[in-house]
Amino acid sequence: MSLVVVGSMAFDAIETPFGKSDKIIGGAATYIAWCASNFCKVNQISVVGGDFPKSELDALAARGVSFEGLQIKENEKSFFWSGKYHLDMNSRDTLVTELNVLANFEPVVPESYQGCEFLMLGNLDPKVQRSVIEQLRTKPKLIVLDTMNFWMDIMMDEVLKTISMVDVLVINDSEARQLSGDNSLVRAAKKILTMGPKYLVIKKGEHGALLFHENEVFFAPALPLEEVFDPTGAGDTFAGGFVAHLAKTNDISFENMKTAIVLGSAMASFCVEKFGTQRLQELKNGDINDRLNQFKQLSNFEIALV
Repeated sequence: MSLVVVGSMAFDAIETPFGKSDKIIGGAATYIAWCASNFCKVNQISVVGGDFPKSELDALAARGVSFEGLQIKENEKSFFWSGKYHLDMNSRDTLVTELNVLANFEPVVPESYQGCEFLMLGNLDPKVQRSVIEQLRTKPKLIVLDTMNFWMDIMMDEVLKTISMVDVLVINDSEARQLSGDNSLVRAAKKILTMGPKYLVIKKGEHGALLFHENEVFFAPALPLEEVFDPTGAGDTFAGGFVAHLAKTNDISFENMKTAIVLGSAMASFCVEKFGTQRLQELKNGDINDRLNQFKQLSNFEIALV
């Protein structure tokens, strides 16, 4: 089924306790596309400068990613972010942020993208995310949105307005607490589900992910890994796996979303094994199936009820 992905395609420079990268390819939409293209066709909406390598676009195009919605501003620079992760790999310091082409990004939905059934809004200015929804003449079967605390800090009203228009909200635990004003994730989820979304996914990093819908809750563990080289893009990869499974199966039931959560977690576990998108680019179907089997074994058990 048709999937439209909106988000940044950018450069990152990353330092972790395990190493340091030079300027490498990053951006929410880049991670989502590398992940989701394993399962379905991806129609990309983004913006890059003339410095973004054509080889990266060609590699994604070879996987069936359409770039009709990509704006290339030849005389400008792509978005750049640099960060340093702490020893726990869950917290980080932003060292440099250069918006460049993102500063005045006005996405345009191509005619060929109209009628899309699944829309994935990667982390961006909530006004930009909303403009894509408003350009679609027919509401997609499912709209999934990712956002972050930065936007909640500086434009909470805009965040709330955009959240009210989506079906699934994907955020991490600290963002859920900030958005709801409640420290309990269960109470936070109940409050957030009154803001518009029918489903809420709360990512907890190495501690797994939670899925909430009405009075139902599902928890998926994260795979314990010996080494985590780079958490950058793991959340985007998770979202890409999640929405791509739903698009591939054309099934948005709560039961199928449970599988989508596990698939997203499995794909994110690959992402953190190397810097940037490198590990995602190396994946083969056998790798994904083996990792899914590891997840199945991780929480599979039998117990006699008393």
